[in-house]
Amino acid sequence: MDNTPAMTSTSFPLVVDNLSFRYRDRQGAAIHNLSFTANPGEVLLIAGASGCGKTTLVRCINGLIPRSYKGEMSGKILVFGEEVKDWKLSQISQKIGTVLQDPERQILGTKVVNEVAFGLENLGMPREEIYARVDEALNFLKIPHLRGRETFSLSGGEKQKVALAGILAMRPSIVLLDEPLASLDPASAQDTLDAVRLLADQGLSILMVEHRVEDVLRIKPERVMFMSEGEIRYLGDVSGLSKVVNYREVKLPAEDIVERAKLDPPPVDIKVLPGVTSSQVGAEPEALVKFEDVAFGYDVEREILHGIDLQINRGDVIAVLGPNGAGKTTFVKHAIGLLKPKSGRVLVGGRDTREASVAEIASMLGYVFQSPSHMLFAPTVREELAFGPTNMKHTKEQIELEVKEALKIVNLVEKEKDPPLALSFGQQKRVSIAAILAMRSRILVMDEPTAGQDYQNYMNFMDSILQMPAFEAIIFITHDVDLAAIYANRVLIISDGKLIADGKPQDVLRDFDRLKANRIIPTSLLALNLKRLGTTGRFMRAEALAHI
Repeated sequence: MDNTPAMTSTSFPLVVDNLSFRYRDRQGAAIHNLSFTANPGEVLLIAGASGCGKTTLVRCINGLIPRSYKGEMSGKILVFGEEVKDWKLSQISQKIGTVLQDPERQILGTKVVNEVAFGLENLGMPREEIYARVDEALNFLKIPHLRGRETFSLSGGEKQKVALAGILAMRPSIVLLDEPLASLDPASAQDTLDAVRLLADQGLSILMVEHRVEDVLRIKPERVMFMSEGEIRYLGDVSGLSKVVNYREVKLPAEDIVERAKLDPPPVDIKVLPGVTSSQVGAEPEALVKFEDVAFGYDVEREILHGIDLQINRGDVIAVLGPNGAGKTTFVKHAIGLLKPKSGRVLVGGRDTREASVAEIASMLGYVFQSPSHMLFAPTVREELAFGPTNMKHTKEQIELEVKEALKIVNLVEKEKDPPLALSFGQQKRVSIAAILAMRSRILVMDEPTAGQDYQNYMNFMDSILQMPAFEAIIFITHDVDLAAIYANRVLIISDGKLIADGKPQDVLRDFDRLKANRIIPTSLLALNLKRLGTTGRFMRAEALAHI
């Protein structure tokens, strides 16, 4: 454990000394007695399970606690030797820049250029200086082409990059990144990490909260902090991380998991979509949803989808991969009737979506949005989950059972009385998934279901979801290649609004040239699965490969 230097030192950009905090509306402290320093020119990776206190720590450092989130706080936070508790937020923002987990909650401007300029305008900078800094930030992140775009039309990953550009334009000394890779395709995540490494090499202090640990290890963070139950359990070199963390909570490289998992019992094989019998799967596929030459654009000049032809069959577990801004979310929004084709047609249960209301389609398809803030509104988690089934006229007894089961699947039983928007981003994501699970739609559609989730939570709830007899098919958009490899029986690649590939995971994911052309980066688990495919005959999770 690092020794915290003398509190009078001004050589450290950041000193956290014996910091604790308890939210006003929750029992028990979210973080306990945290002490560490951040050095100039370093990347400090902060890892740990969802709800372990990582985001609370970020909120304390950037001043949102106690200004926006109320509760009991003790300890000190010093920035270049000065205690920040009496600083104004505008003062803090010039020294400390924060990129939130959910970019929807950070972006205020209608145009990208205005969004990136927002903080600088608040400081009253000259217009020439503002535009020079805006262009510098956009170029640094390789997104100058987004400068004139409307922010509402951006993909989740593009919004994440724009939020980071707004922070970099302020030229802070300390940058806090809370799950910055959550919405990014693998190649964009690599670009962002390269930018983070360059910022640190230029002298900035970077604190990065991230579940995608394997990705961050590529840029060689100087130190890693592992948190559990609101406390620091490890703080030191990366080399010591795999020995101290729970490999089920923090996703390590596949080879590390295999070595650790050899000592544990093998995982139980799960029965996927038990409501669909094997005889039905082997027969002529039953189309639940059909896309017939579908084209769509949000405006007349710019078409997003081009000639999409495919069907979603009973028994399909489909992973949709592709770059940020490729049209993946637009594609699935057509399946659920939120968007209607400009040409071609979409049939749900044989019925044209132009002739059916969204409410009617909801009994067939349940959709989990990428951003939980688009879905959550009820005063408690329990009321959030009961809302959909109540509108669908389920009985009181049914609703009770559906809510209880959904809470159990997403591991939030103890949070049922909490306000959803007071939870961490990862927990909010699970609430949004549980809200759809409770509705018992025939097809489950999820946009980035694992964003903000620790390894154990996302494996557990994916296992549980796939074993629910109510579902006849599952579709999930993801940037997580391993999620596609482990759970999907069919993989789609969508790029530039076109269907580039459609087939079994072992067929689609073995073509590394095509993956890289579509900004998909092969992982250590994919490489290990391909190496052992001759023996296994299928893709498997690392814990199962440990026992082959």
